[in-house]
Amino acid sequence: MALKAVHVSDVPSLDQVPENATTALYSSRFSKGNDGARTSLKFPKFLVIGHRGSGMNMLHSADRRMKAIKENSILSFNTAGKFDADFVEFDVQVTKDDCPVIFHDDFILTEENGEISERRLTELTLAEFFGYGPQREPGNVGKTLLRKTKDGRIFNWKVEDDDTFCTLQEAFQKVNPSLGFNIELKFDDHILYTDEELIHVLQAVLRVVFEHVNERPIVFSTFQPDAARLVKMLQSIYPVFFLTNGGSEIYTDVRRNSLEEAVKLCLACGLQGIVSEVKAVFRNPAALNTIKAANLSLLTYGQLNNVPEAVYMQHLMGVDGVIVDLVQDITEALSDFSKTVEAEEDSLSGGNGQMENPGKPKFSQRELSFLLKLIPELIQV
Repeated sequence: MALKAVHVSDVPSLDQVPENATTALYSSRFSKGNDGARTSLKFPKFLVIGHRGSGMNMLHSADRRMKAIKENSILSFNTAGKFDADFVEFDVQVTKDDCPVIFHDDFILTEENGEISERRLTELTLAEFFGYGPQREPGNVGKTLLRKTKDGRIFNWKVEDDDTFCTLQEAFQKVNPSLGFNIELKFDDHILYTDEELIHVLQAVLRVVFEHVNERPIVFSTFQPDAARLVKMLQSIYPVFFLTNGGSEIYTDVRRNSLEEAVKLCLACGLQGIVSEVKAVFRNPAALNTIKAANLSLLTYGQLNNVPEAVYMQHLMGVDGVIVDLVQDITEALSDFSKTVEAEEDSLSGGNGQMENPGKPKFSQRELSFLLKLIPELIQV
């Protein structure tokens, strides 16, 4: 369902835009294309993007790696950088007193006097938000932090290496400056926002970005179609990607229900790319051709991106990058795959080093066509 449009002249201007903002975007991570009014992106390499840093926390998982480091924390972001991630992806919401903070869930849970209580993140002040979990000052004890899964189970939010919550500004100040930020603009799926409400939140985020970005590469993404439209309207410096699960869930807003609708939204709003749930791409490989023909970039997310072979197959298909939880495992596996292929190619070329697209195996059109037809049969809907 489309919301009321806002004329450009009615959008409040931002206070500060850095003089070097364009060079911050078009660093070695991106090359600039030209598609009329829409700026396209070309990535010089296959990107590995750390999900909420070095991986999301799945407290109900038997895999210790999913509970190793507190997600969406400074510690998690810098750990992903040490494992050679190109970007980290994280979720930004804005508190009641207009401070952008990094937190995924719509609600934050604790236990007080034997009772479980939850509050909407955006209804907390920054001070209240910082009152949960590990504290900054030695000796201070924060509220116990709990987490609810999609099926309603509640777990104590305990990880091996914990860290405090952080603001977006602190992430810019404390995370390795060479690490790119994929900033997901987080909104509640169950709330119908007005454009004015969205603009208020987006302006708060953009002010922090413009003030602290320096040379750091930035990509915005969001599942909220109108937030994607508006953040592109509010600024033209940083690329905006539309997030979609590709139809695995059906929403009243049809723009969210398929890769085809995602492409339409991107073209209508001048967005630069799509971030899709990986199974949607594997179930419908032909959609990749549509996305590329529209001069859009494609990133993926999802549990299959923790399987090295699934990630490498996407590399061969032409996907631009993957958002992963197991950053170290995936970066090491990709390096091993590439070294193996390069050694084989070097052997075939007689050691003269004449290799086109080194590190990427060659398939005939028939072989690649067979693989693309096989993949959907292997992916359960």
